[in-house]
Amino acid sequence: MDWLAVAARALDFDHLAPLAEAWDSGTSAWTPKAREAYANDLGDDRALIAVSAASNRSKSDQDPATWQPPAAGYRCTYAADWVAMKTRWRLSIDPAEQMALTGILDSYPNSPISVALAR
Repeated sequence: MDWLAVAARALDFDHLAPLAEAWDSGTSAWTPKAREAYANDLGDDRALIAVSAASNRSKSDQDPATWQPPAAGYRCTYAADWVAMKTRWRLSIDPAEQMALTGILDSYPNSPISVALAR
């Protein structure tokens, strides 16, 4: 068996900003077609990420206020990508989420975030 195929089976594809969290952040007011576009966003490499099944299960539908990646070195990238996805889709960020993101990103000044709006 090909080792790459075995490794690929150990991964899940995860929405960086989970569908349930996106629902709470604004997609609930969208049309079904717009929600489908969000769920299947292939226009930004940050939208769907390959993660371990364990990481996917531990994150579930949480936002940065209640879940952070276990790899501390990835947290800045995760927070920046989260902001990019929320901005890309014009989704809201609640106060607890904003506080967590600010806490992470304040430790990494001069980290630009580029965004191509989806809607």
